[in-house]
Parts: sequence; structure tokens; C-alpha cells
Amino acid sequence: MTQPVDLCGFTLGEWQHHYQTCPAGERLAGVRSALEALAAGLSLNDRAWLYLATPEQRESQYLQLARRLEAVAGDLSRLPLFGVPFAVKDNIDVGGWPTSAACPAFSYRAQADAAVVANLCAAGAVVMGKTNLDQFATGLVGTRSPHGAVVNSFDERYVSGGSSSGSASVVARGLMPFALGTDTAGSGRVPAGFNNIVGLKPTKGWLSNRGVVPACRLNDAVSVFALTVADAARVAELAGGFDAADPYSRCNPNGAPADIPAAPRFAVPDRLEFFGDEQAERAFHRALAQLQRGGATLEPIDFTPFRQLAEQLYYGPWVAERTVAVEAMLQNNPQAIDPVVRGIVSNGLAYSACDAYKAEYLRAELARQIAQRLAPFDALVVPTSPTIRTLAEMAQEPVLFNSQFGTYTNFTNLADLSALALPAPLREDGLPAGITLIAPAWHDRALAAFGQRWQRRQNLPLGATGRALPPEPAATPSTQHVRVAVVGAHLSGMPLNFQLTQRAAVQVEQTLTAPCYRLYALADTQPPKPGLVRDAQGAAISVELWDIPLARFGEFVAEIPAPLGIGTLLLADGRRVKGFICEPWALAGATDITEFGGWRDYLASVKGA
Repeated sequence: MTQPVDLCGFTLGEWQHHYQTCPAGERLAGVRSALEALAAGLSLNDRAWLYLATPEQRESQYLQLARRLEAVAGDLSRLPLFGVPFAVKDNIDVGGWPTSAACPAFSYRAQADAAVVANLCAAGAVVMGKTNLDQFATGLVGTRSPHGAVVNSFDERYVSGGSSSGSASVVARGLMPFALGTDTAGSGRVPAGFNNIVGLKPTKGWLSNRGVVPACRLNDAVSVFALTVADAARVAELAGGFDAADPYSRCNPNGAPADIPAAPRFAVPDRLEFFGDEQAERAFHRALAQLQRGGATLEPIDFTPFRQLAEQLYYGPWVAERTVAVEAMLQNNPQAIDPVVRGIVSNGLAYSACDAYKAEYLRAELARQIAQRLAPFDALVVPTSPTIRTLAEMAQEPVLFNSQFGTYTNFTNLADLSALALPAPLREDGLPAGITLIAPAWHDRALAAFGQRWQRRQNLPLGATGRALPPEPAATPSTQHVRVAVVGAHLSGMPLNFQLTQRAAVQVEQTLTAPCYRLYALADTQPPKPGLVRDAQGAAISVELWDIPLARFGEFVAEIPAPLGIGTLLLADGRRVKGFICEPWALAGATDITEFGGWRDYLASVKGA
């Protein structure tokens, strides 16, 4: 296979195309050639890396990949990440590799892959190395590691953000198409914002934490860094899923929307704080202006409960969760812990069980207030971080400036929210200044759908690679939604459309059926309704496609009165979707309106008559 000149900055689609262009019998050789060339350019002198796969470990993965390819009879569609390299934050286990959480005295050799790593490797991905982090994932800065600070990928004088500093860095520089991080207080978002990449902070419990060194078990989430929203969303889908072996894993209730409306309603904090960073403030307001130009309505909301909840994570009993996570180290070898990290986790010893219960009661109260404030909106829009600091500044105020970085992130997991950090207009000094969309739990797909549209409109370079956003593959069908074709009173703007919208259904597109249907205006129906019937002598009929959450589909169908029902419709492009059909007995006395090509045009003709 011909080796490309430069693999830097490849997206998932480009990696897939790279392998698909070679003969089927040479694909494994192509993986070995590509990844060995990639590995030759990686070095432990780069502070983003703590461990790189040995030649023997890479070879072992190639052999496993060969077995997987044989199991699917060479069908690459069944290995969606075939040969795609990725990096793993060094608080996530890779079987047979060391896991240190950036604390050499804590290091152990993992017996098995973490669940998320296993899922990705099962999809064909190959682990290339493990990345640096703020020790024990305690920090948002990227400087609290005995292996040295990971610098910003745009300007080495500035911090990279943390704790998932190394994972963000290797993605931003195009060394890896995606990387796993973790996010308890913003560790999967702040580094994304500081490095002009995408940081997907999933709903807690969607991605298993089995095989992950805990920071705060009740609030930890494995996160995904990628150059594009589409890639981050795809990786999360492949990595996620219920894991019975993880006591905090959750099943998706399948009740969230598939997308955010084209003209969304976004909440914005009523009082924005940038700690004197005027460039960050101007960059955020430019992003807000772009949202408005794209059709969004922005409304200020009282940010007080968000702010109060954010403060609880480090300035109250919740910090004791971090103490529990490193309890043995703190008791037996405290000097092995970074001094700043040690100072933070030691604070947890000052709280009692009574304090912890009171903190949980306050968390629940504030989380309920937050849910009520967000209920009327499609998402909350915030700066990913209100400011950025140099390495020198961070050395002077390591705790204060870290706290500032968490202003718009710390509350998210405590309130059980999903979040997506997005690249946004750069600051005037050329540094990144991202935005984050935050929504209720399980709204991850909706955030990603909007995020893809946002990223296409921005036309920013990918990370620090200088590369433009390439054409993206079509989105994979959602397994959490049912696509329904509506033809009459449920069309947008029609009397029964509320039966869809009140169930979080979103309109996908307007299209045509295959030319094998006839449309009838039914007699004596209120509101007036049409009936669609399959007929070889028929025509193409205009329909709207709506995605309705799987959990809401049954109750929607239950409201459909006879003679209408839901069947399977054939669309003009060959797709088959659920859609409205009519029982033939109801056609007696009905008017054939097929010639109008759709219900709207028929109603317009009646109105104009």
C-alpha cells in the first residue's frame, strides 16, 4: 500500500479511507506499515506521553486485529475503527501496560483493558500510548505531574489545561485522531478549549468506569477528545454502553431528543465572569453573535445555583471523595503525591459523615434548581474556561487559577448533565477560546448533532494542525430513536404536530415516498386527515421525517386513531422508515388527492378554491 506523505491530523474518515484504498489482502500489512511509521515519530521526550507501546505490544495488537478481521470475514463495516490509532489517559487501564495516574509510586501493571478500551479495540482501534495528566486527575491545569507540564499546543508559554493534558495535546497536534480522557470537574473540556479541539463529556454512566482509577467515583466520566465533533460522537457510541460490572453504569432510557432544533433556544449565564481577561470575554461574545446569526435565541438565566454547586466540588465535603480515592497513598506514602494535589485531597479528612450527607442534600437541591432553569431551553452555552494562564502565572497561584478554570465546568457532573466543548473563534492573541454546550443527561446525541453544524460553519483549522475540516461521512442511524414519516395532520405547523414535539421528536428532513402510493382525503375526520395507501399505480408523495425517542414511540402510536396506523414506508431513495398508513376499508367515501403530491398542496388548493 502506498504510504501517505503525512498521517498528521487524519480524522476517522480519512484513516478509514486510507485502509479501504488498498487491496483486501493487504489491509493488515497496511495497518502495520501506517502505525509503525506513526510510532517512529512518537517520543517519550514529548511530555504529553508517559508510556508508548513497545514493538512487541504493537505486534500483539496487530495479531488481535487480524483475528477480528477474520471473524468478520474482512467486512470493514463491522470494524468501524479498523487500524485507527488512539491514546489513553494514564488513569485508564490497558491490559499488560502500567497505569500510574502520573504518580510513579502508585504505578501497577493492569491485568485487563478498561471496559472502554476493550470496546474500542473490539471495533478495530489500536492503542499507541498512554498520556500525561494532572496527578490522580486532580486539576484543570496540566502542570501537576512529576513528569513535567504539558504545554499549550498553540503557545508553549501557556498551560494546556488538565487534568487530561496529554490526551488533548496529542489530538490537537494531530498525532492521534482521538484520545480518551476523564472528566470529573472539567478535565475533558478545559484542555479541549485551550487546544482548539472537541471535548465530549458524556452523561455519567454511559461510558463504563471499570478499569479507571477513580477521582470521585460518583462524578467521574470517561471523556473523548477528537478533532471533529463527528469523530468524538462516533467514538463515544462505540466505547459506551451498559456495563453490569460497573456499579455506576447506567442504561440509556432512550427518551432524549436526537437533535437540537435549527433555531434553538439557548440559555446564557446572566452574569459572566472572565476574571479580567478581556480577550476571552470578547471571543465569547463573538461566539454568541455567531450563534445568533445561525438562528439561535439567547436568553440570560440566573446562574446562582450553577455557581453554588460548582463551589461544592472543591470547597466542601465532596473533596473527601478524592481523599478516599488516594487514601492508601495519603496514609502510607504522602510525599509521593504532588504537593498541590496532596494539599487538596488532605482537606477531605476535615469532614464528617454528617457533613457528607448535608453536602448531598445541598447537591440535590441545587441540581433540581438547575434542571428547572434549563427545562425551557435546548442547552446552556458557556465559555469553556473564563480565562487562560501562563505556566509562570500558574506557578504563582496554582489553586486560585485552577479554580477559575472550573467556573463553567465544576457543576456539570454534580448536576448530572451532558456537555460538549467546541472550538470557537480564536482570541485576538491567537489562543483558542472554546465554548461549551450543556444539556440534561442523555442529550449527548442532540448536542453532537448541533455541534457538527456549528463546526462546519466555523471553518476553523483542526486543533493546531492547520488542516481544514474534511468532508464528513453521513451520520450513523440512531439506535435510541425511531424515524417516522408523517404525511398529514402531524406535519410541522399542522394541528397534531404537538403530539410529536411534546415527545421530544425533531424534524430531520422533507422528502418523497417511492412512486407507489396513493393519498386520500378521509371523510369525517377531525382534524382533517389523509390516508396513505400502497398502490403499484401510485405516485411519489411528500412526507416529513421525524426522529422520536424510542421510549416515547409507543405512547405516540397509542394516540393514532383508526383507520390510521403505523407501518413501514418505502422512500424515493430506497430507505425504509416507519410511517403513517391507512386501512383500505376507510377509502370508501374518501377523495383521491394523489395528484397534489402531498397534504399541504391539497389543503392549499381547498383554501384557494
